[in-house]
Order: sequence, then C-alpha cells, then structure tokens
Amino acid sequence: MGMEGLLQNSTNFVLTGLITHPAFPGLLFAIVFSIFVVAITANVVMILLIHMDSRLHTPMYFLLSQLSVMDTIYICITVPKMLQDLLSKDKTISFLGCAVQIFLYLTLIGGEFFLLGLMAYDRYVAVCNPLRYPLLMNRRVCLFVVVGSWVGGSLDGFMLTPVTMSFPFCRSREINHFFCEIPAVLKLSCTDTSLYETLMYACCVLMLLIPLSVISVSYTHILLTVHRMNSAEGRRKAFATCSSHIMVVSVFYGAAFYTNVLPHSYHTPEKDKVVSAFYTILTPMLNPLIYSLRNKDVAAALRKVLGRCGSSQSIRVMTVIRKD
Repeated sequence: MGMEGLLQNSTNFVLTGLITHPAFPGLLFAIVFSIFVVAITANVVMILLIHMDSRLHTPMYFLLSQLSVMDTIYICITVPKMLQDLLSKDKTISFLGCAVQIFLYLTLIGGEFFLLGLMAYDRYVAVCNPLRYPLLMNRRVCLFVVVGSWVGGSLDGFMLTPVTMSFPFCRSREINHFFCEIPAVLKLSCTDTSLYETLMYACCVLMLLIPLSVISVSYTHILLTVHRMNSAEGRRKAFATCSSHIMVVSVFYGAAFYTNVLPHSYHTPEKDKVVSAFYTILTPMLNPLIYSLRNKDVAAALRKVLGRCGSSQSIRVMTVIRKD
C-alpha cells in the first residue's frame, strides 16, 4: 500500500448506530444499558459461584465459567461504545480502535464456537462414558479445551483483521452499523473485495462446521445412549444434563448461521444490525440465565450464597439490637 493509502486509512470512521436516527435515544440507552448490566452481573455471579462452591468444581462447570468469561469480554467489546454514541454527537471510532474491535470480536466469537462444540464432547463423555469421565475430562484436558478455543478464535482474528484493514477506504467514512463488523466496513472500500469476501465466507463456514460436527456427533451418540436406557430417571437426568447446552447452542449458532452462511441476497443492513445486536448484546445475557435457571446445582449454589448473606445480615441486626 502506498503512502496515500496509509494516510487515507489513518482517519476516523463514524458509526451510525443500531438505529440511525432513533426517536427516543434515551429509551434505547436505558434498554441497552439494562441488558448490559444484567449480562455483566449474571456472568460475574456465575464465575464466582463456580469458583466458590466445591460442588461446582467439575469439568462441565469449569468450561461454563470460561464461557462466562468470554461472554463478559464479548459484550464489553461493542456495548460501551454503543452506549457512548447514544449520548454523544461524536460517534467516531479511530482506525486503530476499529481494528482492535474487529480482532477482539472475531477472537471471542470464534472462541465461543469452539468452546460450545467441545462442551458437547464433555456432555457426550458424561452421558455415554460416565465411569471414564474423570479420566477423559481431567484437568489437563479441560485446560487444553480452553486454550484451544482461545487459540482457534484468535487465528480467525489474526487472519482476517489485517487484510480487512489493509483495503483503501475512499468512500464515505460512515459505517452503517453500531460496531466495526467486517461486512459493514468492507462496503466503504473503493476496491473490489469480492474475492476476499468469498474466502472470508469459506473461512467462516469452516469455523462453523468444525464445532457443529463435534456437536452433531456427540448428541447423536447421546441420543442413542438415552434411547437404550431402561430407566426413566436415567433419561430424565441425561436430558437435564444436556438441555441447557442445547438451548445455548441453538441461540448462538442460529444467529451465526444467518450472519455467516446465508447468501448476500438474504441480507440487508437493517437485518444485519438486528441479528448482530441479538448475538452481541442479548446472547451474553441469555447464556448465564439459561444455565442458572435450568440447572439445579447452580440454583442450589446461588441459594446457598444468598442464605449465607441473609444469615450474616440477621446476625448483624441482632448484634445491633442487643447493643441498644
């Protein structure tokens, strides 16, 4: 790239936002901020519960805590900037800031793809090979799963971010989105990006197919194992073990399928922004809620912590009354 191209690419971009000209920006800010607070709180509580309660010191909950870590970082990539833009007339984002946002977004979404896929393998071992579960899902394997998910996601970021930001942007600097998503950024390029978009499409489909294959094979074996069970109680436990993960996978991969697999003819800027808002804002909030509401162990751990807090408060009140 020549000096002129570098100078062009060094200027700021402008994010138009989720809604270009919202009639009630204060209301939109309140809704998004509330979701953001709930998502951060729910994920941090999940991480703390798994760390504090010894009954949750199992491979499944260790992987779940890593999912909460990813979701916490994931929502912090886009929402704070979005909230700032709703309150400010200056909706600019620097060239470097846009590149960092793209890299982190790709790393986190790719990491979650792989982690959710490998969590399906964890459920397969728990249901189909319960006696070998401690051996097949030992601490070393769990660490490998987590590190592998982060590395797999970051490869996507390292490959796509430099190429995306190397294109000359000589059209309008307005990105029709609330964050720097690659398709929206590429629309500003004054060169032909069709070949790159095709390669990126193939890369994204591959990133989806690998974990989806693991999920499909794992749950096929789980269903066959459950079908052979004679005990209704055993079937119920197997379903309870997998239901939360199935719901999270359905929500996350459903939105990802629209974004990364459907042809361009199905996409419009408005639809893309709504779907992006779903999996960048709502999904990080829904994941911990699904696991906490549908999981007896997590619910029991939460009640235990709340009970301790209630007991401590009662003791303090009684102490104050006695002193009076």
